[in-house]
Amino acid sequence: MNASSNPLLRVNNIEVIYDHVILVLKGVSLEVPEGKIVSILGANGAGKTTTLKAISNLLRSERGEVTKGSIEYRGNNITDKSPAELVMDGVVQVMEGRHCFEHLTVEENLLTGAYTRKGGRAMINEELEKVYHYFPRLKERRTSQAGYVSGGEQQMVAVGRALMAKPNLILLDEPSMGLAPQLVEEIFEIVKRLNIETGVSFLVAEQNATVALKYAHYGYILENGRVVMDGEAESLSNNEDVKEFYLGLGGDGRKSFKEVKHYRRRKRWLA
Repeated sequence: MNASSNPLLRVNNIEVIYDHVILVLKGVSLEVPEGKIVSILGANGAGKTTTLKAISNLLRSERGEVTKGSIEYRGNNITDKSPAELVMDGVVQVMEGRHCFEHLTVEENLLTGAYTRKGGRAMINEELEKVYHYFPRLKERRTSQAGYVSGGEQQMVAVGRALMAKPNLILLDEPSMGLAPQLVEEIFEIVKRLNIETGVSFLVAEQNATVALKYAHYGYILENGRVVMDGEAESLSNNEDVKEFYLGLGGDGRKSFKEVKHYRRRKRWLA
C-alpha cells in the first residue's frame, strides 16, 4: 500500500513473545486504510489471531506482549492502551469462535456491546435497529437464548454486538470457522455492505483465502509469524503461488508454501 498515505491503522514491524520465551510474530507490518477491508491470510498457527490481539491489546491476558515495533491508530501509538480504551476509541475485536453470552437472549447480547456508549436509551435503540437492519434474522430471534441459535446466527450476534459500540475499525477473527459455505458468503456479504454503507473498516483474519480475497481490497499472507506476501486482493487471487498453496488450484494437493517452486526463489521472505 502507499506508504505516504495516512492509514487508519498501521502496524510497524512488531514482534510478539509469549511467556517471555516463545517468539510468535517476527517483524509483522501491515496497514488498514480508512474505509477498506483488509485480510490477513494464513494456515492455522501462522500468527493471524496473535496479530489481531496485539492490535486490540488482548495479549496480556494470555501472557503475551509486543516487544518490538509499534501499532498506530489514527497516527497515535496505541500499544499501551487498554482494550476498553480502544473500544471507546473505535477499535473493536470480534473473537474467534463466536463468543456469546449463551444464557442471555440475542437482544441482550447485542445490548452488551453498547456499554461504552454515551447517550440515552433512545440512541441505543436507534443503533439496535441499525443492527437489525443488517441482520434481520436476529430481529426474528431477538428473544431466543443465544446459546440455542445456529452457528451462523451466533456469528451475526458477535458482529452485531461489535457494531453497537459504533466502531471505526472491526478486527474480525476467523468468521468462517465452522460455518457452511452459504452462511460464510452471507456473513461476508453483510461485511461488504457495512463497509460500503457505514464506512467501517475491517481487518479480517481468515483461513478461507478464496472468500476473503473475494471481499477484501488488500491482503497479507502470514506464515510462521511473518508476512511472506501482500498485495491487492485481485492480484493475490491471480498469483500462481497463492493459487497453488491457498486456493487449492495447483492440482498436486496442499503443500507447504516453502515447497512451491516460485516461493523457493524468494528466500529473502524467510531471511
